[in-house]
Amino acid sequence: MDTNIVSRTIIPIVLLIGMGFLSRKIGFLKSGDERVLNAYVYYFALPALFFVDMAETKFTEENLRFMTAGVTPILVVLTIYILLYFVLRFSKNKLYLLISSTVFGSTAFFGIPFITFAFPTGGEKLATLSAAFISIIAVPISITVLELYKLKETTIWKALKSVAKRLSRNPLVMSILSGVALSLLETEIPLPISTFLHMLGGTTSVVAIFMLGVFLYGRKYANVVEAFRLSLLRIVFLPIVALLTTMLFNLSGMERSTLVLMHGMPVAISMIVLGERYDFYKETIASLILISSVGAGLYLNLWLLTLGYP
Repeated sequence: MDTNIVSRTIIPIVLLIGMGFLSRKIGFLKSGDERVLNAYVYYFALPALFFVDMAETKFTEENLRFMTAGVTPILVVLTIYILLYFVLRFSKNKLYLLISSTVFGSTAFFGIPFITFAFPTGGEKLATLSAAFISIIAVPISITVLELYKLKETTIWKALKSVAKRLSRNPLVMSILSGVALSLLETEIPLPISTFLHMLGGTTSVVAIFMLGVFLYGRKYANVVEAFRLSLLRIVFLPIVALLTTMLFNLSGMERSTLVLMHGMPVAISMIVLGERYDFYKETIASLILISSVGAGLYLNLWLLTLGYP
């Protein structure tokens, strides 16, 4: 494998994760401080990046084909799981765990930095575009699954109402939709505002990867074997579905690689927070995020090799 690819992806990511982990280990940051970093990325940096990049994107036929190819693998996998549920008759909780382990990947916090590091020229635009539209599908599905998991405490109507309420206040969803609206209206953002948003959004990569190291410190990790098996859904299964999808949509080059890699990103860091909030397989989810995140530097580069990058 080309040492240039390794130096652009594995080394920076490992160093940033390690710095975040050490910041907790030696006491620079304390338990709970990761919430500040999460709030900064979630409410400021990432929405700014999504908004400005969506506003400056021209929704051509080529871009629309790319975006459709990006969301299709999630819908295909969701359909497969539901069919298996009815055929094999396993428990609903197992279905919810399979969906959560596969659908909600760290396309923004991990994916955008990795693609940007791997493809310094043009990578950020494709990464942001794919992350935005994958999130539009993945976030509602994940929240709906968790709300359905709580049905023992509420009704289906209340669960769906809660999902709609959460999505209406979700800064990522709102920033994407606002940016798309500006693009469709062909409204240009004033240069000083655009520069500010690019500067703010540009901090996403470094802070998000550093935050991952902070999150991973001091967690309880259990059911490691089960977590490893579940991690294969994102490491192998979903990227294969994505690869087949990109072939179906006749994508090539960097577009194909971006989508395959995006669907192979580790399970979203947010699942730790959501798992605790919904009391949803907390230890298993923590182990799943640990395995997929720590192993990402290796298996994502193996996918790069498979996709034809030396």
